[in-house]
This record gives sequence, C-alpha cells and structure tokens, in this order.
Amino acid sequence: MLATLDWWVIGAYLFLLLALGGFLSVRQQSGADYFVAGRSERPFSIALSVLATQCSTNSILGAPAFVAFAAGGGLIWLQYELAVPLAMIFTMIFVIPMFQRLQLVSVYEYLERRFDLKTRLLLSGVFQVLRLLAAAVTIYGVSAMIDLITGIGFLASVLIFGAFTVLYDVLGGIRAVIWSDVLQMAILVSVLGYLLWLLTSDAGGLDAMLENVSRDRLAALDFGHHGLGDGYDFAFWPMLIGGFFLYVSYYGCDQSQVQRQLCAANQRDSQTILLLNGLLRFPLVLLYCLIGVGIAVYADTHTEFVALLPDTDGQPNYNMALPLLFLMELPNGLRGIAIVGVLAAAMSSLDSVINSLSAVTMEDFIKRCGWVSMGSDRVEIMWSKALTGVWGVLAILLAFWVDDIASTVLVAVNKLGSLINGPLLAVFVMGLLTQRVTGRGARIGFAAGFISNLLLWLGAPEVSWLWWNVSGFLIAVAVGVLSSLREAGWVAASGTVWTLAFFVDQGFERSWVLGYFTLAGAACGFLVALGVFGVR
Repeated sequence: MLATLDWWVIGAYLFLLLALGGFLSVRQQSGADYFVAGRSERPFSIALSVLATQCSTNSILGAPAFVAFAAGGGLIWLQYELAVPLAMIFTMIFVIPMFQRLQLVSVYEYLERRFDLKTRLLLSGVFQVLRLLAAAVTIYGVSAMIDLITGIGFLASVLIFGAFTVLYDVLGGIRAVIWSDVLQMAILVSVLGYLLWLLTSDAGGLDAMLENVSRDRLAALDFGHHGLGDGYDFAFWPMLIGGFFLYVSYYGCDQSQVQRQLCAANQRDSQTILLLNGLLRFPLVLLYCLIGVGIAVYADTHTEFVALLPDTDGQPNYNMALPLLFLMELPNGLRGIAIVGVLAAAMSSLDSVINSLSAVTMEDFIKRCGWVSMGSDRVEIMWSKALTGVWGVLAILLAFWVDDIASTVLVAVNKLGSLINGPLLAVFVMGLLTQRVTGRGARIGFAAGFISNLLLWLGAPEVSWLWWNVSGFLIAVAVGVLSSLREAGWVAASGTVWTLAFFVDQGFERSWVLGYFTLAGAACGFLVALGVFGVR
C-alpha cells in the first residue's frame, strides 16, 4: 500500500494538471482554438505529445509483460519499430501536404471533399466506436494498476483516474493535451530510466542482466516464421510489412494522431513532428523493453514475485508486474513519483483520444449535419467541452467490460486498431492516388476489408493480426476499384483530387531529402541494433 507521502505526491500532480487545464482555457476563443490550438503550436512540443501518446500505459504495462512473460514474447517486439521511420517517410510525402493545404479540423472532412458525405460519416463513425473501445482498455489497464497498489477498489480507481483526465481535458482542450503530455513525458522517461537502473543494479549490471535471461526472450529478430497460419504473431515480416501499413494508417489517417499535427503552423512544422517521432520512438521503446528483460531476471531471482501478482481467471495478471515492482522495491515518496509516471503515460494516451472523439463528433456530425445551431464561438466551445465530457464518461463506463480482449493490454489495443487500419488507409489512398474511385465504391471496399479482418480474428486465429493491416488494405482497394468500375464505367470523381505529381512536388521537397534519408538510415541502424541481441 501507499504511504501518506505517496498520496501527497500523486494528489499534487493531479491538481497541477487541473490548474494547467484551467490556465490554458483562458486562451480559447473558438472551436479551432479548442481542437487545433489555433494552428500555432511549436513542432517540438507537439512531437513530444505524440511520442507520449505512443508511450501509453498500454505500452508501459503491456510491453514489459510481453517481454518478460508472454508465450513467444521477448525483445522481438522491437521489430515493430523498424516500420516507423519508413511509415513516416510515406506520411510526410503523401498525407501531410494534403491536410495542410485543406486546413482541416477533422481528417474525415477530406473524404467528403473527395467522395461524399456518406463516406465521411461512415469512417468517422467507425473511428469513434473503435477508439472508444481502445480508450476503455486504457482506463481498465491503469485502473487495475491503481487498485493493486492502493487497495481502494477497481470502481474507485476508475472514477478517480477517469475524472481527473476528463476534467483537465474538458478545461484546456488540445493545448492542455499537448502541454500536459510534455510534462508527462519528462516524468515518465525519468521514472523508467531510474527503474532500469534499479533492475540492472539488482542483477549485477547490464551485462549480467542480459546474460541471465533466456536466449529465446533476448533474441530480437525472428526470420524463421511468417505469421500466415503458423501461429506466430510476432515474426519479422508481419511486424515490418504489417507494421508499415499500421503506422501509415495511424499517423496519417487516425484523428487522434493527425489532429495534433494539424496544430502546427505549416507543412514544414508538421513534417518535423513526424521526423522527430521516427527518430525518437525506437530508443523509447527499447527503454521499456529492457525493463521487461530486467523484470524477467528479477522474477527468476525473487521466486515470490509471480505468486504475488493478482489472478485473472486463475492465471497471474502479468500486466501488473511493473506496479508490483514499484511496491516491492521503491521507498515512500519515490513510489508515489513512480505511480505518477505510469499515470502520466495513461493520461497522455487517454486525453488525446477523448479530445479527438469530441472533435470529429462536432465537425462531422453536429456542425456538418446541422444538428445544433452554433450561434457564436462561445456556444461552439461550450458544445465542444460538453462532448469531451460525454466521451470521457462513456469510456469510463466501458472500462468495466474490456478485461478479456487479449492476454496483454498492449495486444488488445493493437488488435482493435488493426481491424480498421488497413481498410481506413485504403479509402484515403484511393482518394489521394486515384481519380475514378467513387464514394460508394470506397465504402463497399472499406466494409469488405473490415469484414475480412473480423473473419480472420474469429475464424483464423493462427494468422498474425499484424497481417490484417495488409490484407484489409488490399481487399478494400480491390473491392473499391471493382465496385467503382461497375458504376457507369468509371465515373470521374467530382471531389477534390490531386495527381501523384502534386505529392512528389509538395511532399518530396528538396529541402527534406536529408530528412527522408535520415529516416531510412535510422531504420537500417535500428535493424543492425536488433541483430546485436540475436536472431531466433
């Protein structure tokens, strides 16, 4: 249990966030201020915010559990990061120029301009449902951790964590999301760095820690499997190829990520955000994966550790390994700071999702469909804050029913996203790079890709869910093109269409060639680094 000093540390942090949200709310003059910060935020702070979202509680709890305990787990999770720099290059060239040119708030507005209103509302609605589920998984994971450490009960943990996150998000809007994430990132990296030092010291040094872990878990590359029915989710090719499609969709088509890129002043700043994330993600993920290695060694030398983990359906809940380590090894005060670090990770993920849900509801449904008359900027801000609160409450309620989606919260969130990542990307690609695909064809293609992924989940669990991102994309494109072909023989698109030459000219700027080569070189460097750990 936590000491009084720990509670003071946690309480001070939570009220600091509320004060920050209140302070930033003074600057809100319109809906654009609330959702895209008046398009005036600096790229470095936005980049840290996006990075903090990636390093969420789902990662902080799930990645060490995967590395230390999951069947087939280990450092092979790092293969996933090889796709990030490559996905950033594609997004910088083909996505950012279009979004900056249109000055969007909701990325799904582009789909109406290119296709029609039905396509916009369909994709926006699907995003809201699945992101709500992902937010609920986040709340479940961190609330279970709070309950384990404090003993106040799961219900109280959900309400306390959810209430503070929703409150500062409602008050401060996207600026509160960005600047709280910057603060949270600093706290989180400090806590993780200290914890890794603690684990390496307990093991007798980094070399000793690496020598005492199973070779199978230490291997970071798996070229021996393909994930196409062999039961191996985390082989090299599905993580590289599937990861590429996943990350392009996530960073380029997902409102929860793109919305902060839209807070930048211009295209160059938006591309800088992606460049920084492409370079900094790997070291951050390596940090918490090495913590997983340390926990595996710690569990071997402290035999009571696994037995102390809470049970879920008769099995140890390995997601709680990290918070249990806090309780066993950290003194009063530092324990509270460590919990603040994990809370920071959770909040940095949840706040952006809730704000993006509010943004697309406001832009795609309430304003676009004329459900409510926006008589003034003040009324629009009030509605925006109310929607943020409603989505936050819904996520809190759903947190009580998402505990059995997957063996770790990390896999749960990625599975939910992979259902639509490929089909969603397909719709945007058909809009960006073709001139003849119609709205009806795009919708049919999206539905076909989504249904095919759902059938794979239910009927072919031996196929890696990472391949869903590829198969969903290919099926959606094929069906979308064929469906459009049947519509009066390739009806020309009536919406906003750009040619490939536009993206080469606008995205592949000469001044950015060094940035593209830097990202490509980083991907090669990361691959070499993984080879040092070993190959399965």
